[in-house]
Amino acid sequence: MNTVKIFVLDTNVVLHDFKCLYNFQENDLVLPIVVLEELDKMKKGNDQINYNAREFTRELDKLAGDGMFNGGVKLGEKLGKLSIETGKKFSTELKQSFPEETPDHRILAITEYLAKKHPDRQVILVTKDINLRMKAKSTGLLAQDYKSDKVRDIKEISKSIEKIDCPAELITRLYENPDGIPAAELKMKYLPKGNAYFILNDNVLACFDVAGHCFRRVDKRRCFGIEPRNAEQTFCMDALLRHEIQLIAITGKAGTGKTLLALAAALAQNQLYEQIYLARPIVPLANRDLGFLPGAAKDKIEPYMQPLFDNLSVIRQQLKQNSNELHKIEEMQKNDRLVLSALAFIRGRSLSQTFFIVDEAQNLTPHEVKTIITRAGEGTKIVLTGDIEQIDSPYLDAQSNGLSYLTDKMNGQPFFTHINLIKGERSKLAEIASHLL
Repeated sequence: MNTVKIFVLDTNVVLHDFKCLYNFQENDLVLPIVVLEELDKMKKGNDQINYNAREFTRELDKLAGDGMFNGGVKLGEKLGKLSIETGKKFSTELKQSFPEETPDHRILAITEYLAKKHPDRQVILVTKDINLRMKAKSTGLLAQDYKSDKVRDIKEISKSIEKIDCPAELITRLYENPDGIPAAELKMKYLPKGNAYFILNDNVLACFDVAGHCFRRVDKRRCFGIEPRNAEQTFCMDALLRHEIQLIAITGKAGTGKTLLALAAALAQNQLYEQIYLARPIVPLANRDLGFLPGAAKDKIEPYMQPLFDNLSVIRQQLKQNSNELHKIEEMQKNDRLVLSALAFIRGRSLSQTFFIVDEAQNLTPHEVKTIITRAGEGTKIVLTGDIEQIDSPYLDAQSNGLSYLTDKMNGQPFFTHINLIKGERSKLAEIASHLL
């Protein structure tokens, strides 16, 4: 049997990763003609999905040639060929199962045609649509998710803070020496790959400092009226206040304080940055874009931005009337030094000397996260927060979303750290609901 496989690509795969053509090694790729029709409908607009549609079309244009419809064109050295397959008739079985000729069913018809045409090769439909994968398998066709950017070990991202037992003498020295103690003295089985946090002897909070190659004590710090309520939040605040850590991923369930801590830490460091930019992606409900909502652009995005304003309100409530901190917040908002906005508005911008917080980052694709981070100029700190178990996009999951991908790929870098918050602090009701419902 021929070991070179044939992968049939669904539209959602190329919209998820417009560079996907180069991630299938020596295997051949087939693009159903219906995919081009769907891309044509999506190329206009300012959302990330529209950008990806345009970029993929440009990639096709670079490869264009008659061979794409006649045997395929070579994608590159050690890569397979790409071909475009025109529409095919539905078999009797497909007609009985799926009488409506939707784009998904037309893709199934092409996949079935190729499987019969190449009985000596594996023909596999690649789609991020779970229902389409189920439909394909119900008719005996092979189907799988796009796995190129999936995180292999999701447990690593969801793990709790590690606890370490160490001699009392080392704990004493840790308290006496603010610069910490050499990492080798803890005699761990392995040293952390990057900036990591630990609980020593059940009650001493410490972090591994990559730059100094040492362990130092972590103290609880209050920022703009917000004080950490548990060890994980204390670690999170410490990371947010460390200038040498330029990229932070904060994961955790709703109510664990992810965005609130990030915003409070940003405000506490307002003199170090020219702007604090807090943004979140807009994920419309029922697949309806902002055009369906009434009002101007500002009115359309306001409902999606309300959670950000809620966090700012919590901080305001912790501050005394006429306090310098409260006046500072009002002054920063007035001068556009504190901006709460939709994430789509940063396209094309270069963010220098900015404390940039991206909320709900679990709803971003890996490519979108890459686009955001490459916006960072000199002196910028980027914080991405989210719950990888609460994803609103139909084509992302805990393993393939941008926040998980970032955490996996950046692990071990000296400028990065990841904190997973577990204990909810919003209220007892919210904490119980998060676990039981």
